[in-house]
Order: sequence, then structure tokens, then C-alpha cells
Amino acid sequence: MPGLRPTYPLETERLRLRPHAPEDLDDLLVFHSDPEVVRFIPWPVRDRAATQEALAAKLPRGTIEAPGQWLVLAVELRETGRVIGEVLLKWVSAEDREGELGFAFARGHHGRGYAAEAARAMLRLGFQELGLRRITAVCIEGNEASARLLRRLGFSQESRSDVVFKDVRVAQLVFARTADE
Repeated sequence: MPGLRPTYPLETERLRLRPHAPEDLDDLLVFHSDPEVVRFIPWPVRDRAATQEALAAKLPRGTIEAPGQWLVLAVELRETGRVIGEVLLKWVSAEDREGELGFAFARGHHGRGYAAEAARAMLRLGFQELGLRRITAVCIEGNEASARLLRRLGFSQESRSDVVFKDVRVAQLVFARTADE
């Protein structure tokens, strides 16, 4: 597999997906610093400096060259040009043709279908462009909004296991979807 080098921006009905840019800092800070948003996400609540550091790490992640790498895209609302979230696609394995999906959105944009719209675009990239056979997504039990979204996207829950997440033992749910589903 040659990797994934999308032509940007990727446009959906209401969104523009593109690699992150340095000027995204203020928009990212809105949800990276929101305890309600990050409570189900592996990173801690971030201040401006920590968000800037995270953004610097995201800047080169607009392509995937090899398994183990993440494609990390800003989700921009076409109507305003503001970044309202981000979506991620990891190339987990070339041999098994497997990937992993992730997403995070500013709280003020929850419940409007933006995450589903962006995730569908990432699933197309994973299945059609990268040639993945299976894509998984992980969420912590209690994150009902993400679990519902994954089910709407055609994912099925495969497993539940106990993990330590942010220093607390919780149940982790693993969802999966195959290319022909």
C-alpha cells in the first residue's frame, strides 16, 4: 500500500476537512480546554501553551506514509471558516488492512450531525483511498453520544474491557465496521 495523500480540502455538504494550520490555535483551544469535551478523550484539559504544543505535533499529519501513523484533520465549518473539531484516521496495519477512527468537536457544535458528516468522509478515505478492510473506534462506557454516532455510522460493538483511563478503571468499548458493511 502506498499510503494516503489526500487532495485538500475535502469538502462535505457543510464542512471542509484539511490539515491543521498554525492559525487554528484559538479555535482548537475552545474544545481542548473544555472539561466536558475532553472527559472521554485521552488528553487532559489543555491550556493555551499545551494546545499550541499539541497543534505543532498535528501540523505534519496531513498524510499517512506507513502503518502506525495518524491522519489528523481540522474540521472547518464552511459557513464561517472556523475550526469546530478534528477527525483522525490511524493506519493500524497494512497486513490486516485495519484502521482506527477518532473525533473530537467543540461542545457548541454537538448534536448537529457535524461529527457524523466528518466521520463519513474519513471512512471513505480509509476504505476507498487507503484500501482498509476494517476500521475500529474506541470509546469509554458512558460516552453515549459517541456510541450512538458509531452505531449510526454502521459500527457494531465488538468488545468491552476494563482499562485504566485518566487514572480511573473504566470500561472501554471497541466498535468496528468492515468495508462491505
